[in-house]
Order: sequence, then structure tokens, then C-alpha cells
Amino acid sequence: MHTAHIVSSVKPGSIAEEMDIVPGDELLFINGQEVEDIFDYQFLTEDCSVTLVIKKENGEEWEIEIDKDEDEDLGIEFENGLMDEYRSCCNKCVFCFIDQMPKGMRKTLYFKDDDSRLSFLQGNYVTLTNMSDHDIDRIVKYRLSPINISFQTMNPDLRCKMLNNRFAGEALKKVDRLFEAGIRMNGQIVLCKGLNDGEELERSIRELTKYIPHLESVSVVPVGLTRYREGLYPLEAFEKEDALKVIELISDWQDRIYKAHGTHFIHCGDEFYCLAGKEVPEADTYDGYLQYENGVGMIRSFLDEFNDCLAEIEEYPEKYPSRDAERVVSLSGGLLMADYIRDSLKKLSRLYPRIRVNYYPVENRFFGEKITVSGLLTGQDIVSSLRGKDLGSMLFLPGNLLRSGTDILLDDMTLKDISLKLDIPVGIIETDGRDFVRKIIGIKEHE
Repeated sequence: MHTAHIVSSVKPGSIAEEMDIVPGDELLFINGQEVEDIFDYQFLTEDCSVTLVIKKENGEEWEIEIDKDEDEDLGIEFENGLMDEYRSCCNKCVFCFIDQMPKGMRKTLYFKDDDSRLSFLQGNYVTLTNMSDHDIDRIVKYRLSPINISFQTMNPDLRCKMLNNRFAGEALKKVDRLFEAGIRMNGQIVLCKGLNDGEELERSIRELTKYIPHLESVSVVPVGLTRYREGLYPLEAFEKEDALKVIELISDWQDRIYKAHGTHFIHCGDEFYCLAGKEVPEADTYDGYLQYENGVGMIRSFLDEFNDCLAEIEEYPEKYPSRDAERVVSLSGGLLMADYIRDSLKKLSRLYPRIRVNYYPVENRFFGEKITVSGLLTGQDIVSSLRGKDLGSMLFLPGNLLRSGTDILLDDMTLKDISLKLDIPVGIIETDGRDFVRKIIGIKEHE
């Protein structure tokens, strides 16, 4: 079925504006071809000579011939950024986080995407189970990479069980085609205790190494378990001893793979190190932080940036506020990084002894105590936890609390709502150590 590609806006001064293309027009063809999605559009408009067929709101069809510089943007934006319907997931994974959410949240939070195109546009992980041969052909044709793949296991039968999809094991063969075409990939294993850990994890790592170098990295992250699991597959949370075994297994494989390929390749999620009470690895272990957005290496990156900023303050004190600066502020976030934050604040207080930071890590009552990352905290938990506390002149919250590009948290509470309920200005600290130091000691953005 043809998807209508409706123009939502036209950039001022653009080619599209010169051609009298306006919001509400519909794009029908480019160079005689129908446009499936944004990738077709981008590919077909790269040439110096482009012919568009535009349907105006009055029903007229205009054929517009355009001569332009190669890769010059036409200046058209569409109602749907993907220019197609988003593909939903056809699996029923035993570890699915969306199945563990309570009712009554905003509708978009319940949509399970499994769209390979979002892997390139937004970094989403896909299972390959609803990817057709046509999709693979287009990825190869357009050289779309990297693609992020949720492997979970390389045991086909176990993958069928974990994804509750009888085609899930067969879908792994699509990785061979991507590899043969030289498409860059990154992988993920959501580790579930008693299912795909131990010997099964060993098997998965061993088989995934055959895709090096095009498979650039694989992260191993613990399953997230909320308190809303009634009627779902019985899964257990990882304990300290479990985490230590996972770290030991992966460290051993990192050593072997590095000797053979010059890359560490397989990486533990930060949560495993926190659970095990072990120091996170050094920066060079993360191979350039390829899995940063997946919670791998965030703590090491934060600590290094933080320490670099402290060293800079000591070397160039004239660039920073006086060591006699005084203020009282508060800081909050999830429990995952609590020990690291406390240690960092102690170091900072040695340089700025008159700046007091009241740190209040918040337990996730909404999803349950097993969920410790800041990104899954709700505004209601923050407010209930901090009400009546000494918050000083400012409250700082981590930026990964917010929906991308907004000031809205998971429960639709906004930063303004939190500010009003706690009667305190609220600021955001991004997930890097330098921003942490600068915000705490009072350096404004324009400074």
C-alpha cells in the first residue's frame, strides 16, 4: 500500500521554496520511482538532476525538474520523519520491559518497535525477525550501517524460546548476509539468569566472534525486572555472585579476542560492575565507547571526564570560580551510580570546601527496587522522595531522565512540575563528568 508523503514544512530559501512546494503538498515520485521511506528519498535526491512529481492540495500533479549540487538538500520536511509506518515487534520476549509496565501511562510507551530503519536513525536494537529479504537488499544497496542487533543467544532453539517466535532462530541467518556485504553491526545480549548465561553465553560469544570485524561490538546487559511481572515468564534478578561470574567470563573472552583481533569486542553493561562492587575497566577497554548509549562505559567516561576537569581546575584556577565560593545545592538520581557520585563529591569538596551538595539517590518505587538506572525514574518518585529535604538553592537532576528533546519524564511530569511541587529551581546535568563539575560549582552555560 502506498504511503502518502505529505510535506509538513519547507525550509526558507531552499530549492523546494523556489519550486513553490508548500506544506500540504504530497510527494508522489522521484525520478519516476515511488518512495518507500526516508532512505529512498535521501538516495534518490543525492543526484545533481532530480525530477519530482508533486500532487497539490487541489489535485493537480506537477512535474518539477531540479538541477542542483550533489547532495544539496531540497529543504523538504515530512509529517512522518521515517516517511512510512513504524514496524511493531512480532515477538513476545520473556524479558520484554514493555510487558512489565503498569497500565495508564502514555500510549507511545507501549509501542514495541522492531524496525531496522530506526536502528540507523535512532540507534534502536532489532531482532531481525520481521526483516524481509527486500529489507536486507535495501540495507546492502544503500550501505546503511551500523545496524544494531539484539542477538540474545546464538542457540537457535533457545532464541525461539526467549523471543517466543518460532522463526527467531532462523532469523540469525540474516546476519550472514549482512556480514558478507560488509555492513557494520553492533550487538546486544540481554542476559537472563538460568536461560542464556553461563555455557550459553560462552557459546554465543564464541559464535559471534566469527563476524569480526564487521560486527564491531557486543554488549551484555542484565535483564530489567519491574514489580509488574504477574503472569509473565519467571525470571530471577542477578545477585552479586552472579555478576562476578559474568564479569569474569567476559574479561576472559576480552583477553582472548584482543590477542586474536586487536579489539575487546564483548562488553559488560555498567550495571554488572555496580552489582558486583567492582571497579569499572579503564577507558581503552571500551574500544571507543561503541556501546555507550546502551549503558556500557558510561561510568568510566563520567569518571575520566570528572577527573580531567578537576585537574584542569588545579592547573588553571583563574578560569574557574574562586575556591572560596559558597553555595548549597542538591543532587538526585537513580541508585545505580550512588557510590560513584558520593566518591566524586568528596573529591570535589576538597577543591571547593564551601560548596555543599546534598545528595539524595532515589529508590524506584514506581517500577520496583530492582530498577536502579536514572533513566527509568519518574517525577512522582523524585518528588515524594525529596519533599521536606534540604535542597539548598537549586536541585540538579540527570539529563537521561527526560524524553529526548523535551523536559518530560516517564510519567509525563515535567521539570516545571517538579520545581513547583518542591518549590526549588531545577537544573539538568548531562551524563558527563565535566558538566557535573561545572554545574555544581556554579558555571552557567554561557560561561
